[in-house]
Amino acid sequence: MRSRPGIIVGLLLTLFVSACGGSTPNRAPDSGPSLVEVPASLQVQPDEPARDPRQALALIPADATEVTLTDWREMRDRLGHPGLTSDSLMTDRIAFWERARREGMALTEGLLRAEASRLWLDHDISQDDVQWEARFRTPEGAGFVLMFRRDLDMGRVRAAVQDSETKLRGDVLEAEHLLVDGIAEEGEEVLASAPGVLDLLEADAESTYLRTSCVGTSEALGDDATVDDLDAVLAEHDIRYLRPLEVFSVSFTGPVVTARIGAGRLDLHDRVDLVDSWPATGPVNWSDGFQGMPVGDSSSGRIGLQVRNPVAAVNLVLSGRLPFAVCNEVEPMADPTGL
Repeated sequence: MRSRPGIIVGLLLTLFVSACGGSTPNRAPDSGPSLVEVPASLQVQPDEPARDPRQALALIPADATEVTLTDWREMRDRLGHPGLTSDSLMTDRIAFWERARREGMALTEGLLRAEASRLWLDHDISQDDVQWEARFRTPEGAGFVLMFRRDLDMGRVRAAVQDSETKLRGDVLEAEHLLVDGIAEEGEEVLASAPGVLDLLEADAESTYLRTSCVGTSEALGDDATVDDLDAVLAEHDIRYLRPLEVFSVSFTGPVVTARIGAGRLDLHDRVDLVDSWPATGPVNWSDGFQGMPVGDSSSGRIGLQVRNPVAAVNLVLSGRLPFAVCNEVEPMADPTGL
């Protein structure tokens, strides 16, 4: 697991391509795609509270395979959080989180929820104090970035981290109002500088799932799928002719969901068509989470989806049950006869 020194914008900028197209330090010109410069508005400024969930990508290592961003502020506004005033009852806050679980589009229950009582009683902090949250996975393990409200005394968070009775760990970036774990070390490349990634993130989304790979056929079909299910898909669609997919996102804003696979995709409508003929396997299927046909725009690379059931929709995204994001290679499946 990586250590957590403070991230200084100047360090991040050393990773980026200059405006005249220069290569990055210690990287051969032909070793891969050039990094891009992260807009100043999405860089984490030293000694200044972070504001936008997308800023987390300027801290997340470039080799992250999956990222979830949850903007609790947006969700609280839509679902009606009781607030943090002195007359706000804890029972009302608990009721809000139950409603958020049923009706919200959060891709995580919140890192602080697991120890809500202890953190509240011993350190006077709770998930209600978290403005936005990023969770990510890399080949080295999982990590997170939590942004706390600007008027919160970050000494409380530090005390909770240092308390051996809690499971909360990480590094406190007090001026930035962040608690971080597993973020990029000094000199490491960050995900925000990978070409095309920031174009897939939607401002003001309640939550976003970002994946830096396509979805294998077995994963997209689900654990209960059979060879017959795969054959049924291939009989209607030759997925080998799809263009490679290296990164995609799914953003939730209330009942509206937008998937992004990159602008100018000639295969976008072919990928959208897969949804209509994808077999129903397992206890939760596409029609449980979404309704109607997806609407695709090949010029922008966007796919519009409409939610039927929030819990099912989130489950489908997190489990990779996404036909439009399937890889263009067929994974062999075990023969049902066992031969």
